[in-house]
Amino acid sequence: MLTALILLPLIGAAIIGFLPTGVEPKVTKKLALLFSAIAFAWTIVLAIKFNPSDINQQFAEFIPWIDALGLNYSLGIDGLSLPLLLLNGLLTCIAVFSSDESQKRPRFYYSLLLLLNVGVNGAFLAQDLLLFFLFYELELIPLYLLIAIWGGERRGYAATKFLIYTALSGILILASFLGLVWLSDSPSFALSTLHATSLPLATQILLLVGILIGFGIKIPLVPFHTWLPDAHVEASTPISVLLAGVLLKLGTYGLLRFGMNLLPEAWGYIAPWLATWAVVSVLYGSSCAIAQKDMKKMVAYSSIGHMGYILLAAAAATPLSILATVMQMVSHGLISGMLFLLVGVVYKKTGSRDLDVVRGLLNPERGMPVIGSLMILGVMASAGIPGMVGFISEFLVFRSSFAVFPIQTLISMLGTGLTAVYFLILTNRAFFGRLSEQTSNLPRVYWSDRIPALILALFIIIFGIQPGWLSRWTEPTITAMVNTQESLVSEQSTVNSYHN
Repeated sequence: MLTALILLPLIGAAIIGFLPTGVEPKVTKKLALLFSAIAFAWTIVLAIKFNPSDINQQFAEFIPWIDALGLNYSLGIDGLSLPLLLLNGLLTCIAVFSSDESQKRPRFYYSLLLLLNVGVNGAFLAQDLLLFFLFYELELIPLYLLIAIWGGERRGYAATKFLIYTALSGILILASFLGLVWLSDSPSFALSTLHATSLPLATQILLLVGILIGFGIKIPLVPFHTWLPDAHVEASTPISVLLAGVLLKLGTYGLLRFGMNLLPEAWGYIAPWLATWAVVSVLYGSSCAIAQKDMKKMVAYSSIGHMGYILLAAAAATPLSILATVMQMVSHGLISGMLFLLVGVVYKKTGSRDLDVVRGLLNPERGMPVIGSLMILGVMASAGIPGMVGFISEFLVFRSSFAVFPIQTLISMLGTGLTAVYFLILTNRAFFGRLSEQTSNLPRVYWSDRIPALILALFIIIFGIQPGWLSRWTEPTITAMVNTQESLVSEQSTVNSYHN
């Protein structure tokens, strides 16, 4: 059942890639949308069949692969990965739908989009360290090409920078994974066979630092963030939606699954430093966003700040705080995806993202009132206004982290105020006032431009009013995970005390 999430988009990519050259771009787009929609529908089927009370990996699949390497094809799904799989399926459909029908080289473009979906799904499903790494690296190739070929004027620079940073991330992660397996004398790379808590604390910390920096580049956290604004600015709108909405979550997912889960003792030891690191990312990302005049760059820097909230909650490592990380991941995926879509529509219709040029777009007669209204809703959700998913996710982050790291949490809360500041600047300059001369004769905004953002707005409000529909999948798994790690740390401490 889980392999279907990998095979469906993979088959779609192969079919589209080998279509005759004379096929119209519209047909290619419809085929890509069909395969991405089928994969998303299958994820919904899995979610319906998923038993939230079962804390084990569900729908598990295991096939021996390369015994000499200890590599097995092992897949599973639990409350940590299921919401992210659903998010990936939804945003992939939206990215395909919002892609320009006049896209150059459409067969190659849509094949890469579906291959990107394959890599992300495989990474979230993998229950083997080496298998995760293979899928983690697989998504790098299509994303690099999507930026390098269909990006803006400086796409080569942005794509190369992304490639270098992500390659460094992969090297650190692979080295840490190999160290985990070899030093713990594990017979394979399977997560179920790893017992890293028996390692000396200094060794655990060294391995955890490699995992933290590796996934910290992907998230990204300051000071490893510099590739992200360039990638967002040069990438097309659909790619920015996937990059912010899903691909950054591979980093936070990796921290929870392979950092906190496998090395809980080392995680607890360096947790105060992680919380401080989160504060730096929150304040730096938010401060940089205030200084931007490019709307897309502002949203990109806001992502850096909001991803810092996830690290803050993860550092606390309580059942409530880890639930908060999942809620914040989904919340950020929906909100950032919506904001990038809307900025893309503004750029498509006005030809500019410069806040000194774009003004008065909320004008009901000659502007874009629906797009402007959706943008206001999106920035309110990002600023944590009650009634939307951004509020409940940030509230859970602060509520759960305050008991463990009160000072870092109070400082991080300043980020919500800064979010309101830079998004107020964006909406005030771009959507209020009189239309500028450069944007006085705007092309018509069609419903095809509005529907993707409207869908995301609907989910933002639904999960804001009823967050239990989202948390019910995750809460039992997270509680069991944290309790298990606490018991392992306690047991290992007892053993160490006995030997001493």
